[in-house]
Amino acid sequence: MAASTAAAEVAELQLEHAADGLYLSTALQFALPELAEDALYKGIPIFFVAEAQVLRDRWYWSDRQVAETTRYLRLSYQPLTRRWRLNVSPVPITNSGLGVVLGQNFEDYSDALSAVQRISRWKIADSDAIEPDAAHTVNFRFRLDMSQLPRPLQIGAVGRSGWNLLVSRSQRLAAEAAK
Repeated sequence: MAASTAAAEVAELQLEHAADGLYLSTALQFALPELAEDALYKGIPIFFVAEAQVLRDRWYWSDRQVAETTRYLRLSYQPLTRRWRLNVSPVPITNSGLGVVLGQNFEDYSDALSAVQRISRWKIADSDAIEPDAAHTVNFRFRLDMSQLPRPLQIGAVGRSGWNLLVSRSQRLAAEAAK
């Protein structure tokens, strides 16, 4: 369990500055913690949060945050149909309704987990937030969202390393790349 946490990493992180904004694409490498995988096979959905923060470098003070965005993912397994479902949303996914959510179905666990581990062309900042003559830093975090688990699992998961999953990386966006 601790070994799977240590092996979690951002294998690839690409930043693309287009005319309408800054886009992030990434490939993550991690094994889902064994306790989370067991919960999935029992029909309990697992929630993930991807966060991106764009900071403008300043030499005289701490860096200024110019953009921040979050993406929420919900992976679930239906034991009766033996199908996996991944929901992706820009707002927290609640039980009261899914709201505006992109949903995908998968036949296999490895395909579903592969879709969780891949983010393509996610718009993290508008073009007016990125100053062309300044250097910027992008901080990316991907984690397991424990607050969305059912209460008994939240209580049992406190302090247990078998539920830990956090992947993060920072990358600089140079001034000439922002032009």
